[in-house]
Amino acid sequence: MCADATKHAAPEGYDVKAVEAWIKENIDSLAPPFIWKRLEGGHSNLTYLITDQNGIKAVIRRPPQGDLLPKAHDMGREWAIISALGPTPVPVAPTLGFCESPDVTGAHFYVMGHVSGAALHTAQDTARLIPLGKRETVGWNFFDVLADLHAIDPDAVGLGDLGKKENYIARQLKTWYRSWTSSYEAADYDDPRAHELQQFLEANIPKQGPARIVHGDYGLHNCLIGPDFKMAAMLDWEISTLGDPLADLAYALNQWILPEDPNPVKPDAASVVPGMPSRESLAARYATRTGCDLSQLDFYIGFNWWKSAMIIHGVYARYMMGKKSTEGIDLNDLRSRVERSLDQAAAAVNRIR
Repeated sequence: MCADATKHAAPEGYDVKAVEAWIKENIDSLAPPFIWKRLEGGHSNLTYLITDQNGIKAVIRRPPQGDLLPKAHDMGREWAIISALGPTPVPVAPTLGFCESPDVTGAHFYVMGHVSGAALHTAQDTARLIPLGKRETVGWNFFDVLADLHAIDPDAVGLGDLGKKENYIARQLKTWYRSWTSSYEAADYDDPRAHELQQFLEANIPKQGPARIVHGDYGLHNCLIGPDFKMAAMLDWEISTLGDPLADLAYALNQWILPEDPNPVKPDAASVVPGMPSRESLAARYATRTGCDLSQLDFYIGFNWWKSAMIIHGVYARYMMGKKSTEGIDLNDLRSRVERSLDQAAAAVNRIR
């Protein structure tokens, strides 16, 4: 039984007795029973900090309960990625054990070592945790780690079959445009720019270089910043795949919103504080570190803003259809974020027309 069961609700989705028995049998470094503490975030996966009888901490992770899409919340995929990246310069949590049998607790789960550090979700987090004089260090290292990830040959680390290597942008355009066209009636909201931009982007896709591991959601919210103000671990590999690394770079740059940016899509982004490096300097540093040609970066910037609009629009549609509770949700702001994302996409595309 959970060691502090009188103080904490039973961990959701876990048969504590069966899971702790499995860990005792398979992970020598941990001594159950544990204290379980829910960790928020992580795309709704059920993630808990577990502390053993000797005070050793680890993290356990499994998919949410209920019916899931076939490829969603794939714990084996996450496990394979962080296991492969462990010996590389990319900082990830150490892997401890993966349970392949769903019989133990109803789903696959894995256990990884606990890494001390803080994720930065908002500007308030950064202002509170990162001194002014250390914010440049955070920014430089954040993009250095992305460059290190993109320097890895996926075949060399056993991840060559993580996804299709060719036509990454074309496949993304098809997927996310389908999302828009299938939901604009339910959302009662269409925008001609969504279609015009899709046509321009599809007709002007740059030639893709060697496929690399793309994180897919690389932001300060998915990193643990350590006491040296450098990244201690990159988290949440759930949607990672193989593809065009410049799309990953542009996504990270788009999320790097600064205090001087007019009408930002995310006014409280973690980078919206004084002392952060500019996007131009970060892109130049990435180019120097990787040797990549960034002459077509505005295409990737525009593509990612367009993709963000598609994603937010899909969320907005689900709210409008009543599939998600609107309690505490500002639907007008959500719709405005779609419009502002399309504004940014159009601005980037206009720079290259």
